[in-house]
Amino acid sequence: MPKLFGAALLALALAAASPTSATATAPAPTDTPTAAAFATATQPGQIPGRYIVTLKDAAVQSDATATVNAAVAHAASLGATVRHVYRHALYGYSAAMSTRAAAAVADDPRVQSVQPERRVQALAQTVPTGVDRAEADLSPTAAIDGKDTRVNVDVAVIDTGVDMNHPDLNVYKAGAKNCWFPQLSVLDLHGHGTHVAGTVGALDNNTGVVGVAPGARIWPVQVLNPMGQGTTADVVCGIDYVTRHADRIDVVNMSLGGNGADDGKCGTVNNDAMHKAICASVAAGVTYVVAAANNHADAKNTTPASYDEVITVSALADFDGKPGGLGKASCRTDRDDTFADFSNYGADIDLIAPGVCIRSTFKNGGYSVLSGTSMAAPHVAGGAALFKATHPGASPAAVKAALVAAGGTDWLWPSEDGDNTKEPLLRLRGF
Repeated sequence: MPKLFGAALLALALAAASPTSATATAPAPTDTPTAAAFATATQPGQIPGRYIVTLKDAAVQSDATATVNAAVAHAASLGATVRHVYRHALYGYSAAMSTRAAAAVADDPRVQSVQPERRVQALAQTVPTGVDRAEADLSPTAAIDGKDTRVNVDVAVIDTGVDMNHPDLNVYKAGAKNCWFPQLSVLDLHGHGTHVAGTVGALDNNTGVVGVAPGARIWPVQVLNPMGQGTTADVVCGIDYVTRHADRIDVVNMSLGGNGADDGKCGTVNNDAMHKAICASVAAGVTYVVAAANNHADAKNTTPASYDEVITVSALADFDGKPGGLGKASCRTDRDDTFADFSNYGADIDLIAPGVCIRSTFKNGGYSVLSGTSMAAPHVAGGAALFKATHPGASPAAVKAALVAAGGTDWLWPSEDGDNTKEPLLRLRGF
């Protein structure tokens, strides 16, 4: 019988002076999908009466379109209001429905799981210090010289949206997707997504800032509202949209994190819809880069950072774009060239990149300085974009391997690092 289970609470690792994140722990699964169980299975962050329904792979093998449509029609017949339909990263839908209807849906033999929908929220031209420290300014592909030549690569930013008209960004407007409010166009009134986009690919146009992969086409995928809040169903919608366009999108940045763990089976054991969706998207050829989160704890207890299929990035404090530890602290009190005192650590970290006092594009055509692993991840997403620009057929595993192999060790360790491993520092001069 299908299971009712709790999804991990997600939170954007927003740049903030004192990064924080959710501490709620998802409860263990239960095998009793009755109306009473749905009514009483309240977890932190759960949205009453809203669910993500995932169908069994075997149920859709013969005719996926017909099976999904039939499942949606069945839910509607029970009084459910369907919000998103998933057809690419996974098969299923999200819907608002009563606990009685949720129990009936869970008892449908086509259904793998019915997952309570959860809230998500934001936590948190000069050559920016992060671009300098990662040696992107020495990359022949980036070719940073103040002339507006653009890296031919496509990067999706799953976030609060992106400023569609920012003069320092190459936003692919036709590729914009609003999963938070599908009836509206994408509009970043928060600023986090626009900041991420600028670190990935701000134009090399002699004004403002320059990104790691200048002029990369940015696909804005909005999953959070102007207050920086959203739901897990909207995040899966974003991943599903990317997978639909896997033939065009090369890299995804997801500066998202929350409690959870990798079951080692792409979410099929612990019924993690987001993990299942990411695995399908990676299998379709899309490289995912994610933030490690800002709890100064082991990333093994954070998703999607703990997933083996993604590239997980911790944050380095660097104030002058150079090794040696001589830079003077600016917006924070961290010591130069050290592990950021808020960053997660552990065996799931693949790379470390600058994530403290990073200047980048911001909402309303502006610029801002922010800190967090959210700011570290897009440096690596930009590096992945540079590699894909010259190796268009490279698999996500090959992209990760190339970035890790090129990484350096010229930063002060262990400093604030909580494990026994010195993560390779992003280094792109050969890309």
